[in-house]
Amino acid sequence: MKQVNKSHYEFLKYMDKRRWNSVWHQIDEVIRLNPVSVLEIGPGSGVFKNTACLFGLKVETIDLDPDLMPDHVGSATALPFDDKAFDAVCAFQMLEHLPYEEALSAFREMARVSRRDIVISVPDSKAVWRYLFQVPRLGDFKFLLPNPFVAPRVHEFDGEHYWEVGTKNFPLEKVISDFSAIRPLANTYRVHDNPYHRFFIFKS
Repeated sequence: MKQVNKSHYEFLKYMDKRRWNSVWHQIDEVIRLNPVSVLEIGPGSGVFKNTACLFGLKVETIDLDPDLMPDHVGSATALPFDDKAFDAVCAFQMLEHLPYEEALSAFREMARVSRRDIVISVPDSKAVWRYLFQVPRLGDFKFLLPNPFVAPRVHEFDGEHYWEVGTKNFPLEKVISDFSAIRPLANTYRVHDNPYHRFFIFKS
């Protein structure tokens, strides 16, 4: 069941500078994997596919909503593809739109159809302070520090997100444990210019 209409992804409402920064990380992470074939689950505005294709990536998309014009219409929890059909499978800011156990089921499907790598991003609501220092001749140094004055909240379904990393009922340690039990985790990080987006990279 779709939660938002196509109008949700209109440029002035959806593609702010922080989200553009996350799209850069999406493309950077996938290009570094040097895949021949890529599946994106939940294409949203279509920016990832259309931009990635400019840099030589072959991307197919799948979504339940035909209004988003995906290459395939289908469910993330029952992907209509053979085992190991794609070199890399990705889902950006999508899995949180499923109840947590369904998100894990969708991730199992991603692992099934991925020959090598999986890249996802999901919301991380843990409060942090952002710091950036510029050192002459050495460049920029960016880091995030936890905000000790904001306690984790209990996440409740808000009409779109069923769960978010960093909340009291979905701490990072739990999410890492549950997802890495399906596919080994290689790296996770938050985007400095958009800390609400946390990336996970999984290897075969």
